Amino acid sequence: MTEENRHFLSGTVTYAQVPKPMTRPAPAPVDLTDDTLALHKQKILERMNAAGLHLLAIYADREHGTNFGYLTGYEPRFEESVLMLQADGTAKLMLGNESLRMAQYSRISAEVVHTPHFSLPNQPMGNSRTLIELMGDAGVKPGMQVGIVGWKLFTSAVDDNTQLFDVPSFIVEAVKNITGMHGRVLNATGLFIDPDHGARVRMNANEIAHYEFGASQASDRVLRLLDKLEPGLTEMELAHELAVYGQPNNVQTICATGDRFTNAVVAPRDKAVRVGDKFSATLGYRGGLTSRSGYVVNSADELPDEVADYLDAVAIPYYRAAVTWYEKLAIGLTGGTMYEAIESVLPKSRYHWHLNPGHLTAGEEWLSSPFYPQSDIPVQSGMLLQMDIIPSVPGYGGASAEDGVAIADEELRRELAEAYPEVWARILERRAYMEKVLGIALKPEVLPLSNLNGYFRPFLLNKAFALKAGE
Repeated sequence: MTEENRHFLSGTVTYAQVPKPMTRPAPAPVDLTDDTLALHKQKILERMNAAGLHLLAIYADREHGTNFGYLTGYEPRFEESVLMLQADGTAKLMLGNESLRMAQYSRISAEVVHTPHFSLPNQPMGNSRTLIELMGDAGVKPGMQVGIVGWKLFTSAVDDNTQLFDVPSFIVEAVKNITGMHGRVLNATGLFIDPDHGARVRMNANEIAHYEFGASQASDRVLRLLDKLEPGLTEMELAHELAVYGQPNNVQTICATGDRFTNAVVAPRDKAVRVGDKFSATLGYRGGLTSRSGYVVNSADELPDEVADYLDAVAIPYYRAAVTWYEKLAIGLTGGTMYEAIESVLPKSRYHWHLNPGHLTAGEEWLSSPFYPQSDIPVQSGMLLQMDIIPSVPGYGGASAEDGVAIADEELRRELAEAYPEVWARILERRAYMEKVLGIALKPEVLPLSNLNGYFRPFLLNKAFALKAGE
C-alpha cells in the first residue's frame, strides 16, 4: 500500500496529504529606528543603575557582537571591539585599525579610543600607549564597579557566576588592574540576555518586524531546497538554495546527506543524495533559523530495514511534541511548565533530547532560554522563541521541524498591525495555515515568523504528504 492511499495515525498526529505553505517571505529588511535604539540605551542604563554599576565594558568580535550591536547598531566585521558605557550615558568605543571607520556609523553617540591591541596580527600598533592606559582613556577608573558583558550566562550552581568571564583575559585583566582592590569587576551579561529580566529578551513592534525578515527568508530557502531535493543531486547543488541576498548567517549552514560531518567537514560537499539516506538542512539568519531533517524516501517501503518504523518510532512522537510546544505557548506560562509538558509527551529517557526544549532568539540563533526544569520564568510579550527539540533515538536518523515565533499581547499586536501591515498580513496568513491546514491551535499571542512553522515532511521525496495534528 502506498503513502498516497493510506494515513499513519498515532494519537493526534496523522501523516496525510497536506498542501505546502504558500506565504511569500519578507521582500526587504526593516531597519531599527532611532526610537528603538534610544530605547535600547535607556533599558541598559536602567539595569546598570539598578545593579550599582559605574561602567559597562561591552565586548564584541565577529561571532559575538550582538550585545555590542544592540547599542551601536553594527557588529565588528573583523577584530575585537569594546563599548565602554558610563552610568550617565557617556560612551566610548575602543576600536582596532580596521574598525575605526565604523565609528561614524554608530547609532550611539561615542568618542573613539584607537586601540591597536584589537587589530589583526602584525598590523601596525600605531602608538606607544599600553592597553591599561587606553582603558583609562576609555573611562575605567580605580575603585569602579565595572560590569563586563560577553555573550554567556554561567548558571552552574558550584561556581561564582559573577566571576566567570567569556571575554579575552587580556581585556578582563586590564580592567581589574585599573579598578584595583577597592573596585569590583563582575560578569554583567545578564543585564542584556537574562531570560527573565534581560533588556534584550522583549522586543517592540519595530524589532519584531526587523527580525521577521531573516526568519521568513530562512524558511523560504529551506522550502526551496526541500522542493528541489532528488536523488543524484549533491549537497553543494542543494545548498545553493540556502543563500539570501548576501545576508550574514548566524549559524553554520548545513546540508548533509547520509552520515553527517565525515572527515570533520561540516559544510556542504560534492556528495550525492541517495535513496534511503538520512538528510538534514539548516539555515539561520538574524531573527530566525529553520531546520529540517528526515529520510530521502517516498515511503516507508524504501527505508533501510533497521529503521522501517521511523515514522512511528521517531517522527510522529517528535511532531506530537512540536504541536504540544506550539499549543502550550501562552503569556504567563512558566518555562518549567513547558519543560514538563514536553517531557510528558516525549520522555527524555526514551528520546534522548539533551538541550532545552526551545529558547529565545534575536540577532544570534540562541540568546538564552527560560525552558528548563523548575524554571519559574514566564513567557512574556515581546519574546522571540524558537521551537528547538532534538530527539536522538539510537539507530535512527533525526527528526527536525525547527522554526521561531514572536509572543505579542493585544497592545503589541495592534502596534505591529498598524506600523507594519505587510508583516502583520504574513503573520495572519501563517497562523491560518497552522490552524486550518495543520490543525495546530495557537493562542492569540503566538505569531509565526517562519513560513514553515509546523510543516514537516518526514519522507522527503514525497512532497505532497506531511504530518499534521488530528485525523
